[in-house]
Amino acid sequence: MKAREVTPKIQMLGAVDWNRTLFDALIPLPQGTSYNAYLVSGNQKVALIDTADPSLQDQLLEQLASVPRVDYVIAQHAEQDHSGALPQVMAKYPKAQLICSQKASGMLQDLLDLPANRIQVAADGETLSLGDLTLEFIYTPWVHWPETMSTYLKEEKTLFSCDFFGSHLATSQVYAADDPAVYPAAKRYYAEIMMPFRVPIQKNLERLAAYDIERIAPSHGPVYAAPLWIVDAYKEWVSAPPKNEVVIPYISMHHSTEMLVKRMIGALAERGVGVKVFDLTVADIGEMAMALVDAATVVVGTPIMLGGPHPLVGYAINLAALLKPKAKFAAFLVSYGWGAGAVERLPGLIEGLKVEALPPVVARGMPRQAEMEAVDALAELISTKHREMGFK
Repeated sequence: MKAREVTPKIQMLGAVDWNRTLFDALIPLPQGTSYNAYLVSGNQKVALIDTADPSLQDQLLEQLASVPRVDYVIAQHAEQDHSGALPQVMAKYPKAQLICSQKASGMLQDLLDLPANRIQVAADGETLSLGDLTLEFIYTPWVHWPETMSTYLKEEKTLFSCDFFGSHLATSQVYAADDPAVYPAAKRYYAEIMMPFRVPIQKNLERLAAYDIERIAPSHGPVYAAPLWIVDAYKEWVSAPPKNEVVIPYISMHHSTEMLVKRMIGALAERGVGVKVFDLTVADIGEMAMALVDAATVVVGTPIMLGGPHPLVGYAINLAALLKPKAKFAAFLVSYGWGAGAVERLPGLIEGLKVEALPPVVARGMPRQAEMEAVDALAELISTKHREMGFK
């Protein structure tokens, strides 16, 4: 794909990765992704902001074939999907200076073996003149690595935000416009990558509020020409209280756990509580992560297998703990045949979620009337807890 115009002064380069289905050997990419680089041309100097993933660096280099000079290469983030083509770009432009944050300097040397004498550290708030254009470097740490910075192009009122506000979405469109696929892609991206860093993200949002931003150009996904909606979405995802929703990840080997889960779904629905259910044998973990952005409660359904929960359940709980959602409560729906002792160890599995553990419902074999009534009681308790905390 050829370079595409964002404005007369800004071109979008990089690559659209239509076929990538997994990111970081973990995250499903049902809609592919893109690795955006931006060429900013002043009347005296030219800057390239970010590069591309090494797997598609040839596309970036082909786009740069007709660019005779780059004075500055700005590395906003050291992770290889953005910085991986830096060695080739720096070789193509031997007089270019690589600009990055203080922490990124050492990381780029370690990760890519870039020479220190080609690297210039930009201080937080420092500016760089391209002649008629001015770039300002804004440290935005922990979105989602500690060295990340954003770059503000003052005259164009454009924020190059790197991973911040990004979306894993392969598209030929430069601008997000009214594409209905952008919001869920951006929410999935936040849930899978950004959610653990809610506190620093909130601080970064507060800092960016001081800038007059008419355009946000992330390094994944399309450009936002009307960026208020994505900024407001981030504010909600980061700061708003959980919703009156329950996420139920579960495994059922011989239908007993499934019976408890189905009873819970109905009992919660009758009480006006939203429910999102994920059979972990087939679930898209990205969809589950998105559901965790809003959920107030997590109810885990599992059989006892070889003295513990099903391994997929352990994986899901561990992943949820790493994502650090805003959920306030958690409970278990459990069935077992002979490993009753493992039930006592289940509350320890959710300590990482930092939630209040509600009483579990435990069935030996097929659930009977007593266990079904216990499910109803747990649903009532969840509903009451949500009302008391004002979740809507």
